[in-house]
Amino acid sequence: MNAADFLDSRYSWFRLGITLLIATVGNVGMWAIIVIMPAVQAEFGIDRAGASFPYTMTMVGFALGNFLIGRAVDRFGITVALSGAALSIAAGYGLAAISPSVQTLAMVQILIGFGTAASFGPLIADISHWFQSKRGIAVAIAASGNYLSGAIWPMLLGGLLTETSWRTVYVALAAITLATVIPLSLLLRRKVPEEPDLPSAASRILPRAISFTPTQLQWLLALAGVGCCVAMSMPQVHIVSFCVDLGYGPAVGSQMLSLMLMGGVVSRLVSGLVADRLGGVKTLLIGSTLQCIALFLYLPFDGMVSLYVVSLVFGLSQGGIVPSYALIVREYLPAKEAGARVGFVIMATIFGMALGGWMSGWIYDVTGSYHMAFLNGIGWNFLNIGIMVLILMKGQRRRAAAA
Repeated sequence: MNAADFLDSRYSWFRLGITLLIATVGNVGMWAIIVIMPAVQAEFGIDRAGASFPYTMTMVGFALGNFLIGRAVDRFGITVALSGAALSIAAGYGLAAISPSVQTLAMVQILIGFGTAASFGPLIADISHWFQSKRGIAVAIAASGNYLSGAIWPMLLGGLLTETSWRTVYVALAAITLATVIPLSLLLRRKVPEEPDLPSAASRILPRAISFTPTQLQWLLALAGVGCCVAMSMPQVHIVSFCVDLGYGPAVGSQMLSLMLMGGVVSRLVSGLVADRLGGVKTLLIGSTLQCIALFLYLPFDGMVSLYVVSLVFGLSQGGIVPSYALIVREYLPAKEAGARVGFVIMATIFGMALGGWMSGWIYDVTGSYHMAFLNGIGWNFLNIGIMVLILMKGQRRRAAAA
């Protein structure tokens, strides 16, 4: 069978369903640390920036994992990568549960983040090989597993934290990861034949030619990814702590995070449909602009009801941004390099989340509020918008010259 027999097939959709299940469980590592942040701060008696440090290290590991595991997927396949990652995650949870200090916890979180990465960028790159005309929505569904994980697990973990310690929660997560990710990964052993670089529906609208070299485009996308995700990290990382400061408690903050990420799932699905018509660059530009508007809405509101509403609006605005980077890579760069190149750009977005998570905590410690942290995020968001406009203009100019 050639590649065309596999693309957009019944098996492709089955594989997408398994991918979504794995992502929903495998991505819990990057959300669990947010939920336990107030408990960690209280146990170790540290400031907000110190409590944010384990999250930052989680995202450093997550960023490195997206790049390095992405390269491993190109060479060994997704099943081997996922199985090894599950073992890494479980070991990390176990070591974190016996951490004697926040510094030790932060170092162990690198291991958790590294393994968690296999359930994001590498899975997205893998599923992109199995779809052509529906690649946008398929990538969006696969990427939604990350937000679906964030929508489900914070509520479950928030309730569990009221009855037990964060260390017990981590031991339970280690067992759940091993029991689900490894068996499910075995269902993804089939390899697709090498596919030609056929034009997708999106690339028939967006020009594949652009006046940047592949390396230049990749680094531009990486810088854009840092910008959008420094902005994105402010509400996502600090909403629980923000609610604790306002007197609403961690449970309310966890619910807002879940609501935000459920909105992100909807946003990713809608963005996938849009991307199949408009392409990755325009879809990303739309999402980044809406995210910037949503960040402005956090400035005047701090009531409980209004924060629920703004958090939902934020989620609905920004969910499609990160998956769009994978689509842009597939539209402009060779398919055989998808794992490494998608992994590199996703790595940059995660570094943006890590930087933004720490930076927002530091700004809070310096100023005593999150107001300036929101403004900082808005500034980084404008950087992302500017780069996307530049890429769009360069592509249009190249298309006009070719015509």
